[in-house]
Amino acid sequence: MTAAAHQNANRIGTDAIPVRHMDFEFDDSVPTFWFAGDPLRTMILTALSGTFPEGERMFMRSVRHYQKAIKDPELQKQVKAFIGQEAHHGKEHQTFNDMMTRKGIPVDFIDRYTKEGLKRIEKFYSPQRLLAKTCALEHFTALFAELLLAHPELIDEVDDQLKPLWIWHAIEESEHKAVAYDVFQEQVDSYWIRVSEMAVTTIMFSFFSTLHTAQLLQAAKQQPGQRRMGVGQRLKGLWQHRDVLAELGKHYLAYYKPDFHPSQKDSRALRDKGLEMLSRYVGDKAYLSV
Repeated sequence: MTAAAHQNANRIGTDAIPVRHMDFEFDDSVPTFWFAGDPLRTMILTALSGTFPEGERMFMRSVRHYQKAIKDPELQKQVKAFIGQEAHHGKEHQTFNDMMTRKGIPVDFIDRYTKEGLKRIEKFYSPQRLLAKTCALEHFTALFAELLLAHPELIDEVDDQLKPLWIWHAIEESEHKAVAYDVFQEQVDSYWIRVSEMAVTTIMFSFFSTLHTAQLLQAAKQQPGQRRMGVGQRLKGLWQHRDVLAELGKHYLAYYKPDFHPSQKDSRALRDKGLEMLSRYVGDKAYLSV
């Protein structure tokens, strides 16, 4: 076997789902309120990041349960790439979470809470339900990711040190958005389990995202640099993007169609646009993979 063939045989990613090494470093020069100095928008994204390391591990476990049984050789490769990407997402967001925790924002609490919550879910859920929950949450992350790639102005006011984290994550969520779904369709193929779990997950995701954001906002009140803002001022940052955010509803509801598939929305142009943006911050690392 040639060196090139050996390298290709041991490759983790695929051409469509490459596994990139970012190795971000976030030092304490990043401001606590890194999204336009706005505590609300900062803590919404920070709360989400707090759930990512443990959430990504749950995604990997739910797919790994079926990995050896997958019949399609191409899907086997995609699953390997999916796991590789998700592992790096957890690692990079842990670095971000540690930085925010050092600033006095208790992201470590959300991480522990998520770990305990998922442990209880995995204890009582069947493998089919757990994979369906992964599909539902992957649909959410793909919605947010592709919204960001289509409207990068949404993060114009994010600190430049953090923009590449969110752009990179968005690109890869779009790249692997169909993998867990395809595993579910091949191994479970139950419309009822898929859509009923989406309904349950929507309620849980909305509740805990709101709860964790409120918890971080409460903790942030003690931080230096906290701007005195009324409720109206805090909501203004979100309200200015109301038309863009309204797009999410249409794409979310598509999941309930019997013939839904994530690839029905061709997002290759969006990903190319995202890679161009990412390369401005990280250079060739945007295109290199293992």
